[in-house]
Amino acid sequence: MTGAVVVAYAMRPPDRAALADAIGPDVPIVWLMDLDDAGRTEALRTATAILARNTAKDLRPHEPALIQSARLIQFITAGVDFVPLNALPAGIPIASNGGAYAAPMAEHAVAMVLAAAKRLLVEHAALSHGAFNQFTTNRTLAGKTCGILGFGGIGIATARLLRAFGMRIHAVNRRGWSEDPVDWIGGMADLDTLLAAADVLVISLPLTPATKDLIGARELGLMRPDAILVNLARGEIVQEAPLFAHLQAHPAFFACIDAWWVEPVRHGAFRMDHPFTTLPNVVGSPHNSASVTGAGTEAVRRAGANIRRALAGETPHYLVGPDERMM
Repeated sequence: MTGAVVVAYAMRPPDRAALADAIGPDVPIVWLMDLDDAGRTEALRTATAILARNTAKDLRPHEPALIQSARLIQFITAGVDFVPLNALPAGIPIASNGGAYAAPMAEHAVAMVLAAAKRLLVEHAALSHGAFNQFTTNRTLAGKTCGILGFGGIGIATARLLRAFGMRIHAVNRRGWSEDPVDWIGGMADLDTLLAAADVLVISLPLTPATKDLIGARELGLMRPDAILVNLARGEIVQEAPLFAHLQAHPAFFACIDAWWVEPVRHGAFRMDHPFTTLPNVVGSPHNSASVTGAGTEAVRRAGANIRRALAGETPHYLVGPDERMM
């Protein structure tokens, strides 16, 4: 088992095949859940790389300390804010699976934007009460500005789709530049400029200490009164109470919420402290933007390719720095 890639969570047979294909035949793969106690200890001590979903659940309390020679701890999820990364051995690179679910999430973003702009849920509810609001105007996306906060894999995929509707693309990322085409791009210091220009704001950046509570009452107040905010990332990036108050005060402002503040996968339950779903200017979904057929297998392929980079001595993509860890 020396030099093996250790998979720390249960994986379906098609995903096992996809991982083996991505890593290559020259690197053995060990499935941790198939081993006895002694086998688990040996596998973790000698692993060249670890593929995990949530090490707090995948590994037993004493096992993170056993990881000694791994070149990479790779996570299958794009967001790792709910994983206690600080409990893992210092000095071993940690990577998220950034962009793994970008294509389906971008489609979901567009669906939510269209539902808000075309008032689909509002008019569906009106029809059920006998109202036929044929001449109540809705909005077109052509000629409008989409601001993307977090111009990584998801943001870029969303921009490509919305550009086809004739939207201008403004973006903010940490680097302040991108190889992908945009009409304007800035760094995080330029957030206010992005907010003021956006007819649609798509939030697709990771939750870190720097992005927690990033959007509050002041930031919402900079936005257009009829803007559409789409949160695909994490609920905690937007302050819950100020968003609810803003929606109440600005009925033409829409919030499309896929990422909530308390969710089952990260917190063990679903809860909202304000009744967002009672508001007509909210479009909600249960953080299922990535839940499409085949998405899991594609994520495994991407994770495997990143592991392969590390084993080849190349710098892995989507490394998580110490200052980006929530736990």
